[in-house]
Amino acid sequence: MLQDLAERAAGAWGGSSHVPRLLSHRENAVFEVDLPTGRAALRLHRLGYRTDSHILSELNWTRGLVAAGFPAPPPVAMPDGTWLLHLGEGQRATVIGWMDGAPLGEGSDTLTQESVSEYAETGTLLARLHQATIAMGADQFDRPRWDVDGLTGTQPLWGRYWEMPLLSDAQRALIIAARDKARENILAYDGEITLIHTDALRENVFRNDQGLALIDFDDAGFGYTMYDLAASVTQLYDDPLYPQVCEAILEGYASIRPLRETDRAMFKTFEMMRAFSALGWTMPRLPGDHPKLPLYVRRASEMASAYTTS
Repeated sequence: MLQDLAERAAGAWGGSSHVPRLLSHRENAVFEVDLPTGRAALRLHRLGYRTDSHILSELNWTRGLVAAGFPAPPPVAMPDGTWLLHLGEGQRATVIGWMDGAPLGEGSDTLTQESVSEYAETGTLLARLHQATIAMGADQFDRPRWDVDGLTGTQPLWGRYWEMPLLSDAQRALIIAARDKARENILAYDGEITLIHTDALRENVFRNDQGLALIDFDDAGFGYTMYDLAASVTQLYDDPLYPQVCEAILEGYASIRPLRETDRAMFKTFEMMRAFSALGWTMPRLPGDHPKLPLYVRRASEMASAYTTS
């Protein structure tokens, strides 16, 4: 079914010289295609996850970033100049330019001292992203909001994480208490909000001949710039080098966009909120017996425990 849809969609962009090849199927099904305009990535968007306006804003944003010299995949238009294809029954497709290079790694890879240096570079990459976004004026875009309500409200963006079925009563109470404390701290924080990537994990940061580049803007939204930094490293929580990676991404960022002590102090709050959000993310996506679920639960619970006692 997905393969048929991908072939239909590729036809709307002029056709692929080879059969679309499935690269990944997470939020979106992503296929490699070779169009008349060149090699590209065709996306079949997750049903019901984003509105047309959200998708078009993402594409307009990345087009603006590329025009400003930021390394990101630009949107590719159909021959009629439009970017978004409706395939029926809510299914939509878009195409973005191919990004050369290879990802820095996967979430399960063990960190090395080289990884620490790479996260300093990732910090500078995110600083450049925020700088370019602010310069172009982010208010023109329509994207979800990773703000205080998107993280700690009654309907968080990735779901009511405190209702995750594998949580014990004690863990649920602990996470609710930590969420409420985080909400107070975020409300008191005067940090910068703009359009942020929110998912600069190792698999979404590519290295090529020009340096680092960023892909997969599907979860981007309006939020605190410090959340962008924390979200990039929270999956590495169990690695012995995790503290060094956290410091590296902060220092890399600060080398371009200075950070106040109040910004640095919020890192733990946003680190924990990413772990909580990830609990919510699993609920509609992973089966209840998925082997990774206990890791999500333990990580969120440990962060909550440390946060409520600090």
